[in-house]
Amino acid sequence: MKDFPIEKIDFEGSNIRVESLPFGVKRLVLNRPQVRNAFDEATMSEIKEQLDHMALDLRHEDMRLLVFAGEGKVFSAGADVGYMRRLAERGEDESLEDALELAKLFHQLAGFPTPVIGAVRGAAIGGAFGLAVCMDYVLAEENAVFSTSEVRLGIVPAVISPYIVRRLGLANAGSLMMSGRRIGAEEARRVGLVQSVVPPELFDNALQDVILEFLYAGPHAARRTKTLLKKACPLPDHELLEFTAGQIAQARCSEEGQAGLKAFFDKEAPPWARRVKELQKKRRS
Repeated sequence: MKDFPIEKIDFEGSNIRVESLPFGVKRLVLNRPQVRNAFDEATMSEIKEQLDHMALDLRHEDMRLLVFAGEGKVFSAGADVGYMRRLAERGEDESLEDALELAKLFHQLAGFPTPVIGAVRGAAIGGAFGLAVCMDYVLAEENAVFSTSEVRLGIVPAVISPYIVRRLGLANAGSLMMSGRRIGAEEARRVGLVQSVVPPELFDNALQDVILEFLYAGPHAARRTKTLLKKACPLPDHELLEFTAGQIAQARCSEEGQAGLKAFFDKEAPPWARRVKELQKKRRS
């Protein structure tokens, strides 16, 4: 972005990068383009650590805005399926512990003190859909796709569910979460997930325009307003975080979850979807 050049790199880890831009703007970049920015336990740990660090820095420096982006052509393919399979194989207790950490990450992002802008190129799938609904404004390329795909693997979009319902309302959330279907950027805009949709070649200019609009707000007024919004529409409490974490832990380790993950790795339809695929083939013929 020519009007917002990188002033310094605040953090460069194995999975993410944090940059300082002019006017108190920070950019957190998922930096695993070789796996479409899919995230695992190490990525989650780095994100949580840096969000904590930036929130603490707000006491000492004039941070005004956080931009959350992905390196390369895809924002994020969501949770790394290999990582989910490893957790399922380790048992429900370890899966639960991990799910609680992921639940804390979404809570942390949704409650971040400054406005958060999501810059979505390509796709935001599964857990990345969850990241998007935790942001205050999402700009998407017109060819971007969004999906809570977990149910198609025999697992559930559990820890992200409170934020999806909070953002989209029960009707829109339920239809997407229970089907796992993909939607395009325009439909995502209609249901309230995305605020602006632009062609890929205009994306950087559009992102700069969005940043400038937010910078017109008084820094303290913007933070106070975010606090008001969280009071008006509260974040999930600890009991709900624990319940959602338990749901995904159980689903990962269930017979259905194991079968779905195995089918994904074997590049075939899971057992419950095979007859559906046969029916679709007949309808096309």
